[in-house]
Amino acid sequence: MAYGEFPDLDDAIARSTADAWEKVKGRVTPLEWALHAPLIAEINALKKPRDAVILAHNYMTPEIFHGVGDYVGDSLGLAKEAARSEARVIVQAGVHFMAETSKILSPDKTVLIPDPLAGCSLAASITGADVRLIKQRYPGLPVVTYVNTTADVKAETDICCTSANAVQVVEWAAREWGVDRVILIPDEYLARNVAAQTDVKIIAWQGRCEVHERFDAADIAEMRQAYPGAEILAHPECPEEVLNAADFAGSTAAMADYVETRRPKQVVLITECSMAANVAGDVEGVEFIGPCNLCPHMKRITLTNIRDCLLNMQFEVTVPEDMAERARQAVQRMVDLPPPPVPARYDLVRARGHSVQVELI
Repeated sequence: MAYGEFPDLDDAIARSTADAWEKVKGRVTPLEWALHAPLIAEINALKKPRDAVILAHNYMTPEIFHGVGDYVGDSLGLAKEAARSEARVIVQAGVHFMAETSKILSPDKTVLIPDPLAGCSLAASITGADVRLIKQRYPGLPVVTYVNTTADVKAETDICCTSANAVQVVEWAAREWGVDRVILIPDEYLARNVAAQTDVKIIAWQGRCEVHERFDAADIAEMRQAYPGAEILAHPECPEEVLNAADFAGSTAAMADYVETRRPKQVVLITECSMAANVAGDVEGVEFIGPCNLCPHMKRITLTNIRDCLLNMQFEVTVPEDMAERARQAVQRMVDLPPPPVPARYDLVRARGHSVQVELI
């Protein structure tokens, strides 16, 4: 780090945060960094005496993602890291259902969340009681539940999935149960987009992510007109019309892999705003263009409350053991499935010519 950029910053702090600054300086101003760097240094110094690791989701702000995240990625990747980590304490830089998932997979570890009010509109759209009623209505059909759900919902589930492996999980469940219909809940748009990738019939719930449901085809058309050379990547929690108009669709991990591998000159990520800022820190020569939408729940996580969480060992996340045991089976089944050779992506050509069969509950 050029110390002249930060004349009031302690040299030791400047040196310890230099690598992170190099990754975020296109997205974080020097004025902001002068405030962030001491917190980053303090947080990183607290990890060893606390025997802690920080799991940072792709939607965290760049100073968190690149500054203090020990493991970074999508919800599937973080769930696997939670299970593999040997640390005694896990700090979930993400929302509450992610912390619950970490606790489910690591019952003997202390799981902390910096802000217990960091929720999720999609997770809030369905309850365990709802799932029990669905199973009564469709007896004998497997229930595939998106990992963006509470432990209460996971406990009523046969197997979980993420946007990265939803097609794989749906087809696995249909084979295992010997059926041609699968219940995929709670994200309606993910279910519709999965249905366009498989011959398995889908029964879906009317849950939506408040970030991704706000995008529409007009957003894509405007971006194409303003930036005709840009490649447009969409998350499968977006409406079908958005994916139909995009150049690529996949999970946050698949988006990152696409940009890092293909290195387009200009790219638009149709997802949460911080995703572009974080991928930009790992690639050079790619111009990232809006639009994007902010997740107000993810943005409740800050460097300050991560520091306070570690300093005071506060806001522990627990799951009742009977609930955790039932939920663990569903999550573990997902984790145990062999990963695809490359991050999963959605075949947009197939989707445009596929007759989608979705029954909406």
